[in-house]
Amino acid sequence: MELADTAPILAGHLPYPLACRILHFTPHSSMQRHRSPWAELNFALSGIMEIGINGVTYLSPPQYAIWIPPQVEHCCQNEGEVHYACIDIPAEACAGLPDTPCTLEISTVTRAILADFERRDIRYPATPEDRRLAQVVIDQLRQARAYASYLPSSTHPVLAPILSALQRSPGDKRGASHWAASAGITERTLLRHCQQHLGMSFNEWRQRLRVVSALGMLGAGRPVQAVARDLGYSTPSAFIAMFQRLTGESPDSARKRSAPPPV
Repeated sequence: MELADTAPILAGHLPYPLACRILHFTPHSSMQRHRSPWAELNFALSGIMEIGINGVTYLSPPQYAIWIPPQVEHCCQNEGEVHYACIDIPAEACAGLPDTPCTLEISTVTRAILADFERRDIRYPATPEDRRLAQVVIDQLRQARAYASYLPSSTHPVLAPILSALQRSPGDKRGASHWAASAGITERTLLRHCQQHLGMSFNEWRQRLRVVSALGMLGAGRPVQAVARDLGYSTPSAFIAMFQRLTGESPDSARKRSAPPPV
């Protein structure tokens, strides 16, 4: 497995539409702030990677990837072990792709092609057949749904303390009315702030927080029942239904997929 700080070789005269890197980070590791002349698409195969861009922390749970355009400064850190893919795309191949950092929804077609590249240890798609597959990946990214962030943050004086409190205790079951009252505002005002500053409802943000928290616990080997209980669900089935709806896979599948890769 490639070391995390190994840089790809990408140049305009080479016939490679992209380069694939499968990277492995040990717990509590980080990559210092840097920028690249090419774009990067980062998504976790197991674990949760945090990427800092312009003061914003981006997360990439299953089905979502972090898009970083060329020459955008960024850094990485992680709490647990992370196994993830980094797709490097030359700047001249980025036409039609987002020009600002964002979170992209990854299609099953993209995942299948990249899984095939990993299985065959294809770092540079050199053959005509593999270059065509790489171009399909780029075409899929051009059509992907884009989000500002999977789990957006806010510095709004009302929202920031509420979001911080929920992140410290993602299993807290108290509803929007409680948090609105604690901030001295109406529930309707809180919900309006969420839509305006987070781009989603209070409940959707909290469910995404629980997914991110669950991924960390499942990756650490916690049983599904224990994760459901810690996240405030009265039954494992309710947690499983929520997790599957938001990620497209069961918690048990995520836990098995997050098992450390063979050495």
